Amino acid sequence: MADIAQPPALPKPKASLTGWRNRLVASRGFQKWAAWFPLTRGKARRDGEAMFDLVAGFVHSQTLMALVELGVLDALLQRPLSTAELAARARVPENRMGVLLRAGAALHLLANKRGTHFLTQKGAALIGVPGLAQMIKHHRVLYRDLENPAAFMRGETETELAGFWPYVFGAGAAEDPDTAQTYSDLMAQSQQLVAEDTLRMVSFKDSAHLLDIGGGTGAFLAEVGAAYPKLPVTLFDLPAVVPEARARFEAAGMAARSTITPGSFREDVLPGGADTISLIRVLYDHADDTVADLVSKCFDTLPDGGRLVISEPMLGSRAGDVYFAFYTLAMRTGRARSAAEIADICAKAGFSKIDTPKAPRPFVTSAVVATKAA
Repeated sequence: MADIAQPPALPKPKASLTGWRNRLVASRGFQKWAAWFPLTRGKARRDGEAMFDLVAGFVHSQTLMALVELGVLDALLQRPLSTAELAARARVPENRMGVLLRAGAALHLLANKRGTHFLTQKGAALIGVPGLAQMIKHHRVLYRDLENPAAFMRGETETELAGFWPYVFGAGAAEDPDTAQTYSDLMAQSQQLVAEDTLRMVSFKDSAHLLDIGGGTGAFLAEVGAAYPKLPVTLFDLPAVVPEARARFEAAGMAARSTITPGSFREDVLPGGADTISLIRVLYDHADDTVADLVSKCFDTLPDGGRLVISEPMLGSRAGDVYFAFYTLAMRTGRARSAAEIADICAKAGFSKIDTPKAPRPFVTSAVVATKAA
């Protein structure tokens, strides 16, 4: 015990201070000493726990998948239940359900009191996030794409996500109604959060007409329309989404001030007449040349003084740098970009004033607003 309290022999510095530090921290002798020394053992323990969370992260995500797929979280949202009741509902052996419930509690999604399980605040919030449960279920496709991460990073994997989102390869690939419906449902469910944060970052009070390109079934425009009851809007997207978009606008009482123009921004002329254009979670689905062409088409379509609003997750946050960066790689056409990259694309298209408002929740979305000179 006495010898552990003594600092280990330090390796001789080589090349750089950073390299020397890393060799020191990687040495087993330093790790043993840091774990026992009073001034370092707290940090060593926290770093060790964080490291193990990285190692076990895939099991955490599968625990979450099981809780969602087996309906445990939804059931507990209604009322507290026992292990036996949850096991019977999910048709899972009671001992295995007990393992899942303990894992859910360790992840702070559930809690247990005298044999009865209930949702924590975190668990209830997860169920309340629009579209999150659907996205979690959809992750089984991404899990398969990432099964061999080395092959994935070499570009050797024929990813399933590229087939799940065929619209990114052009309008012809997304003509199947079932494919369009699957895409639209998943996007529309999660669009509410994106719309909420976009409306916090961007004001449309001075807009005379808003054109939303690639807006699916109009979920974003419905949120904007509720916030700005007199603003005329136009939706431009593939023909397959038109019926559901029309129904959404009618249900929102926006039929009289909404226009739906079917088409593909790759192949068709953009509708004119709007002084504001929005691209909501569009650019990161597409390759650089497609994005540059689209932004240039937006610039040409807008009048002098018109604005282009771009809102999507961007690099510079953990969500952008890890989740969305890998997700777009799996789609095989798009990529996550930083706000600076998007601003540069806008500048090259001709926009003169470019703003990047502070994002309230970068893991949901960030924004770039580009204005055409008056």
